[in-house]
Amino acid sequence: MERHTEIVRQWRVLLALEGKARGLTLAEAQEVAGEGVSERTIRRDFDALTQAGFPIETGKRDGKTVFSLNRDVFRGVAAAGFSLSELCALYLSRTVLTAVTGSPFHDSLASAFDKLYEALPAALWKFIESLPDALAAKDHGSRPRAAAGSAKFMDTLMSAILGRRRVRMRYHSFSSQKIKEYVVEPYRLAYAQGGLYLQAFVPEYGEMRTFAAQRVELAVALEESFSPVADAPSDVFPHSLGAFSGTPEEVVIEFSAVEAPYICERQWHQSQRIEDLPGGRIRLTLNVVIDWELQAWVMGFGAAATVVTPQAFADRIVENLDEARASYLKT
Repeated sequence: MERHTEIVRQWRVLLALEGKARGLTLAEAQEVAGEGVSERTIRRDFDALTQAGFPIETGKRDGKTVFSLNRDVFRGVAAAGFSLSELCALYLSRTVLTAVTGSPFHDSLASAFDKLYEALPAALWKFIESLPDALAAKDHGSRPRAAAGSAKFMDTLMSAILGRRRVRMRYHSFSSQKIKEYVVEPYRLAYAQGGLYLQAFVPEYGEMRTFAAQRVELAVALEESFSPVADAPSDVFPHSLGAFSGTPEEVVIEFSAVEAPYICERQWHQSQRIEDLPGGRIRLTLNVVIDWELQAWVMGFGAAATVVTPQAFADRIVENLDEARASYLKT
């Protein structure tokens, strides 16, 4: 934990140096570093950053020693459109990006970060590579396995999305358990629930549909172009707690006093409203699609969550609980 604190403090000082053309005095650096940081610690931070390869120079301003960053070293970065802090922040986010992208973009992401190494002297990366120690991300536990060749199909879909070209697609539909052929007008690839989804308009059905990217078995861009439809989605699954599309409904759920603090501390959906009830209980109101993700989420709270409305949704949960109970009794 102490090492993490040190990295974050040095990171703050480095950003402050970049933003101050006239440099920082020890007192100014102490203020940036945070309350309780001694002058001796700040001097050690400057030494550590210098040893890591950052060109920190000293000078005088109003009779005081000033530390500044020699920007000549970063001309190549600036020419590429990056500031030093942007480059470091991007690298810092690598741990998060890796967790949410995975296949089929894993190789492309790795290649992109490899190219960043060329923008700065090699010695500086020793410090920058320590930044992810202070920020970690857990991989999504239910990430779908990518089918063979899926990376190539994702490139095809991305090119078609950007070029507004129709795509002939072969897709494994779980609902019908069949391999289906579609001609689609692709709008976006959306990340949700650990997987990638294609949102596309299907002319044959006259509606927008969502396809799980890992079940695309073939994608070929056609020469036919298309114009966007008026009802194309502006957000990614805006009415779902998961990766589903549909018409939202008002859903009211009451939670016990034990679970209430957990529910209140999070933003589950942009439509949510929370009302306090007697005894520390709460009532949560959402305007969402009633899909499997919502049902699994409610059932995950067990007896601590009660669906008030709509009644059909409450009945569905009771049905599922009865079926589960019957299944366990059989064993």
